[in-house]
Amino acid sequence: MFKKVFWAKMQSSMRRKFMNKTTAVVLTLVGISGSTFSVATAAELELTMGILSTPNSLYLKMMKQVPERVSRATNGQVKVILNDSLVGGTQITASVRDGRVPMSGALHTYLAAEEPRLGIFNLPGLVNNMAEYSYLCKAFWCGDVEALWAEKWNSVVLAQGAWCSQALFSKEPIRSLEDFKGKKLRVHNPQTAALMEAIGAKPTPLPLSEVPAALERGVIDGLFTSTCYGNGQEFWRVAPSVQNWHIGPITGWVIIINKDTWEKIPEEQRVAIQKEMDALEHEALYNFNSHVKTAVAEMEANGIEYWSAPQSEVDRVTAPEFAQTAYQSFYDRAAELGFDGEAYVQHAFDVLGK
Repeated sequence: MFKKVFWAKMQSSMRRKFMNKTTAVVLTLVGISGSTFSVATAAELELTMGILSTPNSLYLKMMKQVPERVSRATNGQVKVILNDSLVGGTQITASVRDGRVPMSGALHTYLAAEEPRLGIFNLPGLVNNMAEYSYLCKAFWCGDVEALWAEKWNSVVLAQGAWCSQALFSKEPIRSLEDFKGKKLRVHNPQTAALMEAIGAKPTPLPLSEVPAALERGVIDGLFTSTCYGNGQEFWRVAPSVQNWHIGPITGWVIIINKDTWEKIPEEQRVAIQKEMDALEHEALYNFNSHVKTAVAEMEANGIEYWSAPQSEVDRVTAPEFAQTAYQSFYDRAAELGFDGEAYVQHAFDVLGK
């Protein structure tokens, strides 16, 4: 009897000690994590990132780097999952603002009609190459648009870059001002659309997914699109005339994250993620020209001439009487939003020494 009582007491004492130690460990882990995330949650945090379905584009090449870079920066505690079908292209920004998708690879130009400052690089004759785009970005423009993303779309900018320079893929050669007359051309921003209309072309908004069939059926005669994407999709098979008209040559993209989501990530991880995104942005901006050259070389290897319009002809197409339409639409929308559009554009010209 004595032995039974003794062992019962011993077992009870051991259970109490074990429970006390277990409770202490649990409380310690909760204390470490704070009130925002538990340790388990931090290790399993997943962020869906909406992107555009654009195979063989420089945009997609850069977006594909995001999951690996974020995972590396956070030792696997934050995972990014790319999704190109969750939201449509025009909804990719609103979905982040509304918290439906925590991240996206968005395009400024899709919002240029709503907020003209996001499309300033598409104004005729303002930004003519990546060097000017990068300079304008660092001078003031990227800072301005980061504030706009935060204010109007509840988003934090993690990185910025651009598609390969724009080219005009057409079924017939378009090598003079007169050649544009009556041509139905797919465009993707209001500034280029205004210029095309002014010179007698017929700007046609069209999703990229519908372009091949539209070219074959004659719905459009050509399209402005990224050199790399156009080559990767082999648009030159149905639109063998590939021309560089230096019209809105740079179209930017941006990686954004919902502001509320970003603030819930522990600060140490945010710092590490931002460092990786800064490196991605540097690569996107300064390796840009090599990607364009590769795309051009591949088209030339397939027998396609990449024709670059002489400056004299570019000047005819973007002459003030035509370009003014695009600028005036910028100024009118700026007035509606309450800022001086003419002063803003002039500041950009001054920064670029034009």
